[in-house]
Amino acid sequence: MATPLIVSFGEMLIDFVPDTSGVSLAESTGFLKAPGGAPANVACAISKLGGKSGFIGKFGDDEFGHMLVNILKKNGVNIEGVCFDTHARTALAFVTLKKNGEREFMFYRNPSADMLLKESELNKDLIKKAKIFHYGSISLISEPCRAAHMAAMKTAKDAGVLLSYDPNVRLPLWPSTEAAIEGIKSIWNEADIIKVSDDEVTLLTRGDAEKDEVVLSLMHEKLKLLIVTDGEKGCRYYTKKFKGRVPGYSVKTVDTTGAGDCFVGAFLVSLGKDGSIIDDEGKLKEALAFANACGAVCTTQKGAIPALPTPSDAQQLMKSKSK
Repeated sequence: MATPLIVSFGEMLIDFVPDTSGVSLAESTGFLKAPGGAPANVACAISKLGGKSGFIGKFGDDEFGHMLVNILKKNGVNIEGVCFDTHARTALAFVTLKKNGEREFMFYRNPSADMLLKESELNKDLIKKAKIFHYGSISLISEPCRAAHMAAMKTAKDAGVLLSYDPNVRLPLWPSTEAAIEGIKSIWNEADIIKVSDDEVTLLTRGDAEKDEVVLSLMHEKLKLLIVTDGEKGCRYYTKKFKGRVPGYSVKTVDTTGAGDCFVGAFLVSLGKDGSIIDDEGKLKEALAFANACGAVCTTQKGAIPALPTPSDAQQLMKSKSK
């Protein structure tokens, strides 16, 4: 059977990460440049884990833009959905790594090329060929990209493609917290699968993310699966038939960048291979345990794409920690 195509839509940018962790951006004396952007990280994770992925997004026609597209190519991602803007630059983000490996962001996007993707530039044929279409919420912040995002979702939906949504909240990019919540929720009811972090549950519900009833308030009629990631503690899953928790793997964390994207990529590879895992709790737990292991391995190195694991990296961790 041919490997099913999973298409990611959205932004890819350059992260500038201080070469010493635990210092502020002002204190940092040097920065390492690393490819970033959640949808692109997901596309690369899928490919590295043996899946088939494509990316749709816009880049500046500049050195950084071409560098990023080359990274997609090197990682085996289909780039038929990529286009360039001759007038706008590729987005940049300066990221501080705090002592515990957590991050803070400062973005340069005013406007960056990814925000200027137009509906007319969408490769709709690529979307229609996909089994799963994955996206975030950053592409909803401003026009014309928002309209392109809505059109891409409609194209996927009409073609019977599964819609996968990871809001990946970055509050500094939105005009206000209220605008972020409203924007993220504006497409909530379209998705078949949603992955949120525990912090995002708190933001979107104003409630206690630990409580099932709070999480369940995010369920909707069309939603087949809601996943809540709890960092190193693992994840929780909610469907119309069952709910539960899958423990995580403790590792020595260096940098959490891209761990959530790696988790998503790993889960989508499993789902692409076998759509029935949503209805089979045993299979679902196996797929989520594998995704947890992939996310954990990703935190043991700096950067997102360079730290993406292979299936054997994840399986090794699962074997070593199997209790």
